Amino acid sequence: MKTYLVGGAVRDRLLGLAPGDRDYVVVGQTQAAMEAAGFRPVGRDFPVFLHPTTGEEYALARTERKSGRGYRGFVVDADPSVTLEEDLGRRDFTINAIAEDTHGALIDPYGGARDIEARVLRHVGAGFVEDPLRVLRAARFMARFAVHGFSVAPETLALMREMVDSGELAELVPERVWQELRRALASTRPSAFLRTLHDCGALAVVLPEVEALYGVPQRAEYHPEVDTGVHVELVCDMAARLAPGDDLIDFAALTHDLGKALTPAHVLPRHIGHEQAGLAPLRVLCERLKVPTGHRQLAEAVCREHLNVHRFDELRAQTVHELIARCDGFRRPERIDQLALVEHLNVHRFDELRAQTVHELIARCDGFRRPERIDQLALVCEADKRGRAGLAERDYPPAAGLRAAHAAAMAVTTGDLREGLSGPAIGEAMRRARIAAIAAATGKR
Repeated sequence: MKTYLVGGAVRDRLLGLAPGDRDYVVVGQTQAAMEAAGFRPVGRDFPVFLHPTTGEEYALARTERKSGRGYRGFVVDADPSVTLEEDLGRRDFTINAIAEDTHGALIDPYGGARDIEARVLRHVGAGFVEDPLRVLRAARFMARFAVHGFSVAPETLALMREMVDSGELAELVPERVWQELRRALASTRPSAFLRTLHDCGALAVVLPEVEALYGVPQRAEYHPEVDTGVHVELVCDMAARLAPGDDLIDFAALTHDLGKALTPAHVLPRHIGHEQAGLAPLRVLCERLKVPTGHRQLAEAVCREHLNVHRFDELRAQTVHELIARCDGFRRPERIDQLALVEHLNVHRFDELRAQTVHELIARCDGFRRPERIDQLALVCEADKRGRAGLAERDYPPAAGLRAAHAAAMAVTTGDLREGLSGPAIGEAMRRARIAAIAAATGKR
């Protein structure tokens, strides 16, 4: 049995990276022979087997012929006559088309080792255009390998543009798009995924809500990078830095500013109310890609609340402003002298006003029932604030303030409440106790 180590394990070793799963190609064998040797078949679309001892994957050498549109339109030939070179020739990129025999010698008919040395992502051959999923795979590989200096070969990028123009990306099912997106967001440089898709025109097809952000200006004093699309790239990379490998955090980072694409031209570069405006396109994106509930819920919380978290130290001022406005105190200043009569309970609780606003923010994010949500919210908001040109190393005090307030509120238990309460009175007493705890915690800051 002629077996060869192939794909990622060979590529990563040549890059000096820790290899992941080891996959093998078997040449000159049949399915019956593999099963007779004790290998367990697991492949649905082509012959793949698990080694009886190691559990590693062994696939019969095969070729693929295009038979229809989309990434499933292929006829597979795994005849024993298929050579190793033919099997490697059906692969996507040269860096993935390298094999290693049992003696450690490389079989590299398409120059993958040379491209690894040059840090170039290059397609193997003309068959690349037959699978539209490879456009997303190219972008996802860039998200992983851009940090090692890789770039897409110009001829490969041109081919990707042709594939986009052909309309075949519309054949991709949402689950496969989400799978590639999720893996890219868990990589070290998610911005490279977005930039690669943007440069070849594919972002407008698979993530039109994100593509719409490119070219939208922001106020330079807050966003030195100006372009909202560039800002989102920076935020995604900062999220990957703060929470490595966490696609949940990075998805919320990716979608936090979708509302800025909807800002009327005459308002630019300001984006008044973009946090609320972003909820509708976010929900459309999540429905289309069948995004998991947890990702969707965190993304909505971040989209809606990120400005409130940035203004954490202003929350009491915001609540006081609302109190004065309710009393018409800006149009009729004398009303403030009469405020004790109009809003007497709120005036008595003046020191609790920010705590009440913070409590409401935590509750809106389901932070009492799902405590992890608040730390996630703080992380993404920090990524948003630091994901700006020249501001990556700035401190972000609101994150610590929000976490401290949440921890203080979560420390309150029913045992801290007055005895004899029942029904709704328990809930209200818990709310008041949590607000008092938040007031005490934030008052120390």
